[in-house]
Amino acid sequence: MSICCSPKKAHQDHIITVYQTSHAGDNLKRISDATINTSLSEGKKVTLQLLPDQEFQTYYGFGASFTESSAWNLATIPKKIRKDVLTKIFSPTEGAGFSLTRTHINSSDYSNGHYTYVENGDEDLSSFSVYEDMKGFSGDENDQVRNIELVDPTYDIIPMILEASNIPGADFKIIASPWSPPSWMKSGETAEMTNGSLQPNYYGLWAKYLSKYVSAYKEQGIDLWGITPQNEPLHAHDARWDSNGFSPEQGRDFLRDHLGPELVKNGHLQLNDLDAGLRVLIYDHNKSTMNDYVTATYEDPEASKYVWGTAFHWYASSGLNEKNWYATALDTLRTNWPGKGMIHTESSIDIDPTNPIDQYWRESTDYAGTFVPFDTYAYDIITDINHGAQGYIEWCMILSHLGQPNPYDNFNSAPVLINPMTDEVIYTPLYYLLSHFSKFIRPNAVRIGLKGEEVNGLIYTAAKNIDGSIAVVVFNRNNEEYELTLEHETSNYTIKIGPRTLQTTHIHNNGVIK
Repeated sequence: MSICCSPKKAHQDHIITVYQTSHAGDNLKRISDATINTSLSEGKKVTLQLLPDQEFQTYYGFGASFTESSAWNLATIPKKIRKDVLTKIFSPTEGAGFSLTRTHINSSDYSNGHYTYVENGDEDLSSFSVYEDMKGFSGDENDQVRNIELVDPTYDIIPMILEASNIPGADFKIIASPWSPPSWMKSGETAEMTNGSLQPNYYGLWAKYLSKYVSAYKEQGIDLWGITPQNEPLHAHDARWDSNGFSPEQGRDFLRDHLGPELVKNGHLQLNDLDAGLRVLIYDHNKSTMNDYVTATYEDPEASKYVWGTAFHWYASSGLNEKNWYATALDTLRTNWPGKGMIHTESSIDIDPTNPIDQYWRESTDYAGTFVPFDTYAYDIITDINHGAQGYIEWCMILSHLGQPNPYDNFNSAPVLINPMTDEVIYTPLYYLLSHFSKFIRPNAVRIGLKGEEVNGLIYTAAKNIDGSIAVVVFNRNNEEYELTLEHETSNYTIKIGPRTLQTTHIHNNGVIK
């Protein structure tokens, strides 16, 4: 059931549907049409004016990441449930329609253990194979996975990606990131593939390795959309898992003299059109210091010519609110390097296994401090995209109800949690929060103007899809209700938004969306 604009505007052929997720318990619930265009007798009123002709950046998508831990959890449940989970993640009609994703090259902090794609000391890469990403699981990888039945032990990252791509309507891009080169290429490690840095004499070999990975995935039927040269290059001194240090100058030199030329040579990267092939995104670390890092590369024309854009993370969550979610840093990046893309590639929170649902709506404490996860995510996403970001990716797509498996005692939450002992599937508030963007702001949509008064605790954005439909996303983190009036062309729509509520209003032509 849909509702047209009010009778006075009947000549307009627009239909609006409104969905909300709230602290009160709504999970992407469609609001009754009877509540639209109904004014509050009391309460605060806010007017938002849509400016569809005022266009900004193009969006590539919203979603989460394929990890070995995510694949392992899917391997523990019956195939019918597994397909249902992937449908709810990737179908734009039956689920969230995740459209931008990420995965790890070699092992990461969400793998069952350390692994690479070559034998130790193989300097000609003759043993290179991505079999590790497709061989499945033995059930003996670490203490967390032992004694848990694997329904499909042949499952793994590559099978997961391929199955996801076959979900009807699925349309997603993948950015691949390495956490660490093989230990024998590094110096200064504190444990296997942990801390330290790539030795300069192996820069060329590591570039060939990464290019081989892109080719090997293509051979498996997976065309990667992007690659980052290094995940979190500044986190390589006190890391507890796979990591590798790259200073801004080292990152510049590695890309300019080795990785860039190697990707071009192998036909992955097209210098005359960086959108035509594999996209290289640099940095891939916290946005609080991204401008300091990227300058060395972007100021060097021989390095910058290989770079499509910047990838960044959100960590230091407790400082996000105080720093206005680093809106100034985002503006500086966009202004200084207007020809380069901007993608948020990672965020996560520690899990509260005693209450993985409610923890999103109350103060939660992890290594970064104390914050309210739902509020932080909503503000971070909307601030990022209002200041130029073209996509947003959460870390692990799926984890267990305990935030596992992970041999480093670093247990995160995720959009989807699975109890591998009971096959119960939990869709956390983060799943629904991301759906407000991924389901209604589709690939190649553009951000459009949305003019309104500034209200403390109220944040909003708007986008226009290629089919002409418009999505307006509003988050009210206050404890009071508001009346929103959306002015669109010659029509006005009045919508109530309750306290602690995220709301997406979808405006489309008759017949576009059922």
